[in-house]
Amino acid sequence: MTSADGQVVFITGSTSGLGRKLAERLASEGAGVVLHGRSSERCESTVQEIQEATGSDRLPYHVANLASLAEVRRLADEVREQHGRLDVLVNNAGAGGGPAEEGTREISEDGYELRFAINHLAHYLLTHRLLPLLRSSAPARVVNVASGAQEAIDFDDVQLERDYSSSRAYTQSKLAQVMFTFDLAEALNADEVTINSLHPASLMDTKMAQRWYGSAMTSVEEGVAATHRLVTDPELAGVTGRYFSGQQEARAHEQAYDAEARRRLRELSEQLTSQAVG
Repeated sequence: MTSADGQVVFITGSTSGLGRKLAERLASEGAGVVLHGRSSERCESTVQEIQEATGSDRLPYHVANLASLAEVRRLADEVREQHGRLDVLVNNAGAGGGPAEEGTREISEDGYELRFAINHLAHYLLTHRLLPLLRSSAPARVVNVASGAQEAIDFDDVQLERDYSSSRAYTQSKLAQVMFTFDLAEALNADEVTINSLHPASLMDTKMAQRWYGSAMTSVEEGVAATHRLVTDPELAGVTGRYFSGQQEARAHEQAYDAEARRRLRELSEQLTSQAVG
């Protein structure tokens, strides 16, 4: 029996890449895996594939576009209404960025810079909306899939209206995820809910890496192993507010350790998510 057996794990962005492989591994170990994707068709095909590979019949799914904070709120409400418990939330879905397609600045449905909106704001809102369910399922865990690519947030131009590049948008949003991790950990009772973040592996062989860089450095399985550890390892019970690179605890960007910067990000995140969804 593994530590995933019998647990309920919700993974955002679980129809491809790391999220898809993690879902299959957890399902094979006896976990109930709540899937998420942007289309019913993708979710249904993923359910069928995982069922065929694992025999699991505990694979409910939810459809939502994380570029819309109204849909994020609906998603959280659906999960709370339809699932009696939630042992682990894995905030995995994301929008990439890299040198192959710097492009023009993209915005979310709420008018925010797209990568900041999807990678940070959507998961900030989702996590807060699901905290009551996580607390009632204690001990529970939140795992933020961030990146080793991190760049300081310019609080005078968070939306990158003056100095845009998709690479900078991505690295800023990934640091925001780590800062959110550290900040929320201080507010939570670690006996109830822990929250940690990680850089799973460098340039895993995913569609995102191939699109933005045209190559890969590591396998998806390497990233799955690192993320799976944060989801299931009994030795990490009660461990919170940490950043990992692969399976080792690591040092994040210096701004993540700046309490004033974390406060500013928290207040901005509260303001932007409140404005968007009321």
